[in-house]
Amino acid sequence: MDILERLNKVLKEAGITRYRLSKKCDVPEETLTGIFNRGSVPTIVTLEAICKGLNITLSQFFAENDMIELTPELKELYSDWRFLTPKQKELTKQFVKEMKNK
Repeated sequence: MDILERLNKVLKEAGITRYRLSKKCDVPEETLTGIFNRGSVPTIVTLEAICKGLNITLSQFFAENDMIELTPELKELYSDWRFLTPKQKELTKQFVKEMKNK
């Protein structure tokens, strides 16, 4: 993954300028200039700060495709799912498919 390309894409999607990003993530403008104009690779700490300023996680930043955020409801469902037997999981999937079709 090209980090600079991804940064530019995320900035465009967020609709903010580099200057505004600098203010939101508390990263000096000089640092961002180095990244965007000279192709410097940001440190993990800087990238984390940038992601925080953009209200995304590092996982979302590096995701190749759209990531699905787990809501508290989905987290609870996943947590419960782990304790089901294989038969219970199969029945649950069938039930959900039936509910979806109605």
